[in-house]
Amino acid sequence: MQRLTLFVLISSLLALSACNTVKGVGQDLQKAGSAIEGAAKK
Repeated sequence: MQRLTLFVLISSLLALSACNTVKGVGQDLQKAGSAIEGAAKK
């Protein structure tokens, strides 16, 4: 569980660093939140 959470956080940071617009950052954060929520439900 900790590895999955760490992977999601690192992936999110990489995705955010590649994002150029505010709208894109919002979408990336939403996807990361959904991934964390899904992992927490398991």
